[in-house]
Amino acid sequence: MAEQNLKEKTANGLLWGAVSNGVQQILNLVFGILLARLLLPEDYGMVGMLTIFSLIAASLQESGFISALNRKEETTQADYNAVFWFNILCSSGIYILLFLCAPLIAEWFHEPKLTALARFSFLSFVISSLGTTPRAYLFRHLKVKQTAWMSLAALFISGTTGVLLAWQGFAYWGIAVQNLTFCAMVTLFSWYFSGWRPSRHIDLRPLRGMIGFSSKLLITNIFNHINNNIFAVFFGRLYGDRMVGYYNQANKWTYMGHSLLSNTLWGVTQPVFARLENDREREWRAFRKMLRFTAFTSFPILLGIALIAPEFITILITEKWLPSARLMQILCVGGAFIPVASLYSNFLISQGRSNVFMWNTIGLCLLQLLALLILYPFGVKVMVTVYVALGILWLPVWHYFVQRLIGLTLWQALTDIMPFLLSAIIAVTLAYGATLFFSNCYAVISVKITVAVAVYVSIMAISRVTVFYESLKFLIRRRT
Repeated sequence: MAEQNLKEKTANGLLWGAVSNGVQQILNLVFGILLARLLLPEDYGMVGMLTIFSLIAASLQESGFISALNRKEETTQADYNAVFWFNILCSSGIYILLFLCAPLIAEWFHEPKLTALARFSFLSFVISSLGTTPRAYLFRHLKVKQTAWMSLAALFISGTTGVLLAWQGFAYWGIAVQNLTFCAMVTLFSWYFSGWRPSRHIDLRPLRGMIGFSSKLLITNIFNHINNNIFAVFFGRLYGDRMVGYYNQANKWTYMGHSLLSNTLWGVTQPVFARLENDREREWRAFRKMLRFTAFTSFPILLGIALIAPEFITILITEKWLPSARLMQILCVGGAFIPVASLYSNFLISQGRSNVFMWNTIGLCLLQLLALLILYPFGVKVMVTVYVALGILWLPVWHYFVQRLIGLTLWQALTDIMPFLLSAIIAVTLAYGATLFFSNCYAVISVKITVAVAVYVSIMAISRVTVFYESLKFLIRRRT
């Protein structure tokens, strides 16, 4: 009964997570199109050059305590209260430091306007710190439905705000206000849906039992943010804000693709795997099932986006952004494997192996940084291609540590992944070939999508792939 209940919670969590992330991506698509048409690459570049600082600051104030609270067998009001006040104190101190350092950041990028923009934008992580503990409460209790409504409402309000400001000529300030509004709305709705409230008594002693685990996640998240946003620092320094804008535009659309699945998995897999700990047989079965589902969805989505990137950019956000298309295609190839890597890392975190997660991430980050330092004279495309390739080649390292925990062999993992990768490659190849003699963008993108979907679904149906039919049955059952 308990196993069936967990299965139902997992399925419902995946469904609500997929619906939420799917609608979020649609909203992101609409607002992204409107903003890209109203703004210039330089506007995106201005905000993009500050992203890495905001993300690192946000990681410092959160410090991995969401996952640490989830890992605890039992949590108390004192635990949540300690995390809440730590977040407030930490974020306030970091903001003061970054406020003072804003002129130095502007000098690094040779852009004086960044000083005022930085001081305004960095307020976002201070606001977010107020909602970290309520979000941890929602996460631990698998409140995926509430989190979905929260995220959708925040995205709609902030997106509308950003578009209106861009339309009124506020340029990059519109993006900055949009980001700040999103953080404020998520924080507000987190308090509403969680029902959790802090006490005025400040006692940080409960953090002692979590700091060993959370500190490793903190270090890991910092390296992740450095790794994922280092191009903005490189490109901003070497090529200016226009190239940062092109890269950020390509990265944004790619992120929309792989985050649809990664965020869904993040909201479900950690709590589920944490509750299966010490039952290796069930963990082995659950992990393989999630691995097949991840590959089943990730490869066709991301390789499909790579397939239509030039037409997508031209039709939706005009030819002024066309230099982003090639970068987007390269990033999508790497993005197809990101949800798989996320599944591995989520499992390791759920098993308390934050040290393995940390050293793995640091190792990959340092390797990719070294490659970028060596290859920057060869141009942007070479740097991005090698960066993506190293991320894919690191997957066997992730697998090694999971194999040590549950005995899943590399061959078993490949048999779960490769059929979906090969099917997706066949689908996009045939779709590309079907449009070789078309010149109209609208005709090309329509044929590519139609052929790719038809081929992939046909392969799944003819091969009688279990995850395909299970997904169909679950969706049909939810509708009846």
